[in-house]
Parts: sequence; C-alpha cells; structure tokens
Amino acid sequence: MTNKIEVTHVSKQDNTLRLHTNESTDVLDVRASGRMLVDSDSLAFIYILENDNEFTYVSLPTSIWHDLNKVIKEGLHTILLLGNNELVLEGIIEELEYLISNIEGNSNYGEEMVEKVEDIFLKA
Repeated sequence: MTNKIEVTHVSKQDNTLRLHTNESTDVLDVRASGRMLVDSDSLAFIYILENDNEFTYVSLPTSIWHDLNKVIKEGLHTILLLGNNELVLEGIIEELEYLISNIEGNSNYGEEMVEKVEDIFLKA
C-alpha cells in the first residue's frame, strides 16, 4: 500500500528548509529513502518515505519549487514535518539534480512539466 502526503508550504530557518504538511498525526516508523520520482500529471516531484511494509509518497508541488531550487543552490538541509516528528530528507539535492537533468528537453515528461522545470530550475 502507498500513502500520499502533500507539502502545503515551507519555512526557512537558518540553513534548513522545513516542509510543512496538513498531516496532523505522527507518521511513525518511516525513513527517508533517498529516492525520488516525478509525477508529470500533477506537476510534482515525489520524495519516497518507506518502512518495512509500505511506501509513503511526499508530493512536492510546483508551488514550492522556487524553494527547492534554493535547496540545490544553497545546499540547504531539508526537513519534513509530520505531526510532531521531523524527518531529514536525505539525498534530496542529488535526486533533484538528477531528475532535473533528465527532464530538461525531454518531452516524455510532458510539455508542461518540461517547461516548468526549465523555467524554475534552469533559467538563472
């Protein structure tokens, strides 16, 4: 079974980007996988959390992509807030860089996804 959580907004504190969700209960026994996917239909990056029985997909929508670009450019630590728990999203910079390089100019991801990624992450 796969659960899905959406990041609704972010805050920055020192050298850390904090990802806030509407998840009101603690999601226990999950760990950062260091792996990500692309959801072209929803225009989102997906960070995968896991435990021994299931995956939880954390949706990172376009509304926070400018902040994710800062994560890459400034090397910010990224923490996901789940209820009262904080989870460091290990490997997020490397995964984002890899996905962005694959999406650039690649129509397999859909024209709108390619355009958004190029506009936010590749135009300086």
